[in-house]
Amino acid sequence: PRHRHPPTRPSLAMLRSAASGLARLSRAAAAPAASFSTTVPTVIVGCGVPKRGMGWYHAKNLIDGECPSAKLTDVVEPFFLGPAKDTPAGKTFGEFAAASSPAVAFHDSLAKMPKRGPPFLALISGRTADNPKLLKECIEGGATHVYLEKPGAPSVPELEEMAAYAKSKNVPVFMGYNKNVTKYVTLAREFEAKTPGAMTTFIHNNAYKEEELPECFERNAEGMLKNMAVHELALLVTFYGVKADNIVSITADKEYSRLMTLPGPSSSTPFTDFASIGFTLSTSAGKTVTVKANRTGGSFSEAIVSVAGAEKLRTKTPDAALEARVAAVMASDPEIMPYFPLQHDDYVELKERAAKWIAEGKPGVPDGIASIEVAIETLKIAERLTPELTKALSE
Repeated sequence: PRHRHPPTRPSLAMLRSAASGLARLSRAAAAPAASFSTTVPTVIVGCGVPKRGMGWYHAKNLIDGECPSAKLTDVVEPFFLGPAKDTPAGKTFGEFAAASSPAVAFHDSLAKMPKRGPPFLALISGRTADNPKLLKECIEGGATHVYLEKPGAPSVPELEEMAAYAKSKNVPVFMGYNKNVTKYVTLAREFEAKTPGAMTTFIHNNAYKEEELPECFERNAEGMLKNMAVHELALLVTFYGVKADNIVSITADKEYSRLMTLPGPSSSTPFTDFASIGFTLSTSAGKTVTVKANRTGGSFSEAIVSVAGAEKLRTKTPDAALEARVAAVMASDPEIMPYFPLQHDDYVELKERAAKWIAEGKPGVPDGIASIEVAIETLKIAERLTPELTKALSE
């Protein structure tokens, strides 16, 4: 989720409360110190409003020192330091910038940022529609590596063009698919691999309230399958060999799913999307897997491994220890998006794995991080599934 039109404006006191709670979470999950001294200059491009923007949370992780191989040098926020600077959300962002360390420079465009590196990691976490332009600007500005938030681009052709440009400049692109490294997924995959006849159902929940869905639909206008559920689609590509052209059957779970059209609170434009979606697909290689995603289902995700319909293993995040840590953060600051503390460790792990890889001078993309090629196939699947599932639920 991104930051275009946050519904609330947190106060500076709330931001400080958030910082305190997140600092406690940070200390509990801090990565071990790196065994080398090199840190990679890292720039956040598309930060968003505190407590709601994914880029803000990435910046927070780096400011808190949780990724010892990365050093945050700059934040580029074209919208809230530009045309929206005098809006309530823009003023909130301004308070965040003013309260940040003087070692971190803030800019309203990449053109105004001093040259960094090499190496230099650009972490792009803005609006999906802006990503093609931002990736090119980052590379032209000297980025040697790019960390790109999912889904990467609004469409397959745009993402393919981005991949070709990055390849022509010899710039690896890491994708922010954090579930590739999450514990509950790993445990389920390992169990399925050693269990004859097993199949897995991946369940992904967010904790939006029903009345928050219009803002959610507007802010994530690319749609559920290119946004929230795209993480699960990336798992299917990475670990199950699923491709858009090898899917032989798609079955919608009509009882679980909700297709809705809601007016965006900022534009009044109607947005049609899934509030929840469930489906089972099979491939020509004989692989069958089920995905369920629910915007209003709560703050947890599960993987259920079954044989002939009988459940054999259920893994879940958060577990009891993580649930306690998340509860502490939410108690200290109920305004923060719940998935930030819930997926905190995964966000940190991905960034540190990428930065350490760069710092050690290794080529390509490290294990556990999706490449832009995986992202392209993932987007192809989303573009195939969305109209077919929409049609199935409209009948």
